[in-house]
Amino acid sequence: MQYLLMCCFDEKQWERIPESQRDGIMQEYGEWVQSTTKAGHYCAGAKLKSTSSATTIRAKNGKPAIIDGPFAETKEQLGGYHLIECKDLDEAISIANRIPTLRVGGTIEVRPLEQALGHDQAAA
Repeated sequence: MQYLLMCCFDEKQWERIPESQRDGIMQEYGEWVQSTTKAGHYCAGAKLKSTSSATTIRAKNGKPAIIDGPFAETKEQLGGYHLIECKDLDEAISIANRIPTLRVGGTIEVRPLEQALGHDQAAA
């Protein structure tokens, strides 16, 4: 079963962490990705750019409305994601618990994926 690990953090709090400490955390993150990949769990993932680079699209009166910035005002922002393959939720949680940003205030939402759509299903 596949799980999406959505990694959230308060961007302002992250910026207050000394750069040398942030660099160390990101190095640990790289090691986490490598070990998770070697164990056969890691499928994909990426770090997102700051919410200041976000664009949101909404439908307003049946027409697209394009807005600069994130879709919602929140204390924490989505900073990245990881797609992992696990036997069950317990294993996914165990893997998520090793993400280095947790110990400095990060939050990880673990969510199972529905069955993936094929290209022919997605186009329908």
